[in-house]
Amino acid sequence: MLKIIVIGLGSMGKRRIRNLLKLGYDDIIGFDPRDDRRKETRKKYKIDSVSTIEEGLECRPNVMIISTPPDLHYTYAKIAIKNNIHFFTEVNLSSKDVKKIIQKLKNKSVIGIPSCTTLYNPVFKELNKMIKKKSLGKIFTMYHHFGHFLPNWHPWEDYRKFYASKKETGAAREVVPFELIWIIALFSKIKSVYGQNSKISKLKTNIDDIYEILIEFRNGIHGILVIDVLSSPSFSETKIIGEKGVILCDHNTGIMKLGNNGKWKTRQLQMGRMEKGYKGNTATELQYEEEIQNFLNVVIKKKKYPYTFNDELEILKVLDAVELSNKQRKKIQIK
Repeated sequence: MLKIIVIGLGSMGKRRIRNLLKLGYDDIIGFDPRDDRRKETRKKYKIDSVSTIEEGLECRPNVMIISTPPDLHYTYAKIAIKNNIHFFTEVNLSSKDVKKIIQKLKNKSVIGIPSCTTLYNPVFKELNKMIKKKSLGKIFTMYHHFGHFLPNWHPWEDYRKFYASKKETGAAREVVPFELIWIIALFSKIKSVYGQNSKISKLKTNIDDIYEILIEFRNGIHGILVIDVLSSPSFSETKIIGEKGVILCDHNTGIMKLGNNGKWKTRQLQMGRMEKGYKGNTATELQYEEEIQNFLNVVIKKKKYPYTFNDELEILKVLDAVELSNKQRKKIQIK
């Protein structure tokens, strides 16, 4: 039997609880030091919650889902490892913290897994099929632009007061690894980057609100990745150009267009339901449910998961290289 503790009862923590309940897992306890979040969770989901991690550990959970702001992930991963609790983290932003998690997991029976929600997006799955079938032949270049408006990120709270407005965990910075997860899985590992990140808006934060990245993949494909938190309405669009044609796709609506021989064919993918209250770019509940079920399948049935902390470390090396490139104003090779 699984007894699951969800760490952090903000937006993502509540989403993970919804996912678990939908999947039939109801032996859940929540932890958050904020009284308002605990009360809301009890009211909406009818689960118990505690105000300290010590109280949570007294409940003897064997699975931990860490849905705190990214700069706290390592704190709770360390606690999970020490107490032999299998754990899942949302996307991490610190290569140093991920290195420490990998080190602490060595020679342990504890299963630790990071989030990779974008690998469950129906658009990514379809792109993966098309590229494996060589629908475009040799691929020359790709372009992806994710645009969102920071004040709409969590429309129910002041954008200046939550973690996406902090320098280290800024919204645009956080999205870079989200997008690199599927981009690297689809094309190849990255050889070099030339990056530019800065604050160009009048948003009342000190974060870089745009990242622009020139990418050279190890297999010779060239790419451009742009992340901004300035766009309203939001969008998430990809263009892939190959010797046999062009693919255009919208990761939010699921509309895909394949251009061959001067003609376009359009497909509409089924994307699933989006939870009420969100605006713009966010994955549907189906993607999060599939991700959590796969994590629990690893715990219960020892099945494989498509993404590891070692994979995440490679992606964070790219993020670090982008920011180093911005400082040094030159291309950075990824070792």
